[in-house]
Amino acid sequence: MRGVKERFAAFLFPAETADWIGFLRIGLGAQLLLYALSLKSDWLHLFGSRAAAIASGPLAEGLLNTQSQWIPRLNWLVALGGALGVAEGTVLAFIWYILLVAGCGLLIGLFGRTCAITGWLLHLCVAKSGGLVSYGVDNFMTIGLFYLMLSPLPDRYSLDARWRERLREDRHLLGFFRRVLQIHLCLIYFFGGLTKSLGAGWWDGTNFWRALIRPPFNVIDPEVLVRWKFIFPAAGIAICVLETGYAFFIWHNSTRLPWLAAILAMHIGIGLAMGMYLFALVMIVLNVAAFGPGHAWSRRGEEDVDLAEDLALNST
Repeated sequence: MRGVKERFAAFLFPAETADWIGFLRIGLGAQLLLYALSLKSDWLHLFGSRAAAIASGPLAEGLLNTQSQWIPRLNWLVALGGALGVAEGTVLAFIWYILLVAGCGLLIGLFGRTCAITGWLLHLCVAKSGGLVSYGVDNFMTIGLFYLMLSPLPDRYSLDARWRERLREDRHLLGFFRRVLQIHLCLIYFFGGLTKSLGAGWWDGTNFWRALIRPPFNVIDPEVLVRWKFIFPAAGIAICVLETGYAFFIWHNSTRLPWLAAILAMHIGIGLAMGMYLFALVMIVLNVAAFGPGHAWSRRGEEDVDLAEDLALNST
């Protein structure tokens, strides 16, 4: 039993560098920045009552209340602003600018913890208020920002770290948060792939076809799709295999890199073929942060950390 506990502890608390945290912070900062910019022209049309509140009107509010009355939403902040005598448009504009600033702060690593918490909370309000027009990108952005705000910050590449005389990383705590993110992604992919595999639509290519012709994701000309329709069954089966097998093959050293590359290629393909660029970006960021550093740069990072720790100990 002692050996089992030691192996379990070694699995759950591996020694990691902060490279993956740095990549996650920069990637999510860019994601949040692009997300805010993509909503700029439609911000008031989606959430302002004067514009019929496409996303956060009475219907959306009622559907949200069926889940829970305690789910954060923009209407709470608008009501708070109204109680203070601030106009709705001003409150909504302020929220948009705060999202933009939070994204920039994460991108350069300035006040990282504050920006991560603020970005997560405001994005959660926006995603839940716009439930009628949101899709998978909002869920994965919420997940990524949640892990980032809880993870050990700042990382060595941030401006916050440069302001500190000495930054000592808890490598086992860094490994714990990365491990939880890895397990979370494995569960998401496994059950997503399993759900796809249970129906016939992905095996015969029907769901693949429907995904590519449904507005507003119909980026590719239908004539091109008709010419290449014979690859839809193979592509659907490949997606099922990639997602279901992710939880098993991503852990082995011999299969991790090709499986990760295939998953990244799948998301790049989805982004280009369906115009879901933000969704592709957040999935690439989460996957590389979770499993990329082990192959790309962690060995050099570990050597740097070991050297820094030795110098710190010798100086004391």
